[in-house]
Amino acid sequence: MPEETQAKSTAADSPSPSAPSPGSGPRGPRPAGGPGGRGKFFRRKKVCKFCTEKIDAIPYRDVRLLQQFVAERGKIVPRRLTGVCTTHQRRLTRAIKQARNIALLPFATRH
Repeated sequence: MPEETQAKSTAADSPSPSAPSPGSGPRGPRPAGGPGGRGKFFRRKKVCKFCTEKIDAIPYRDVRLLQQFVAERGKIVPRRLTGVCTTHQRRLTRAIKQARNIALLPFATRH
């Protein structure tokens, strides 16, 4: 009986010959450029437009400015996509909502 337990443990410890090595899946090894790797493209850090131009107050009447931060469907674009800092994103959101309430900007697109 002790021989059977030893045989089972050695079979479980040794890797099977058909098991793939780590890092190579059905599609092969991953190319560089993913998480942790250095890619071909360099993503520049986004800088707040309002901080660089030193704009303190965001006017709700400036529809052209506000439309840059509203998507086609009428949603406010998040700051991770626009690069606006936190304080200016809050002011921008307030200005967009004011402009919507007085019908300068649409709440949503017509469909």
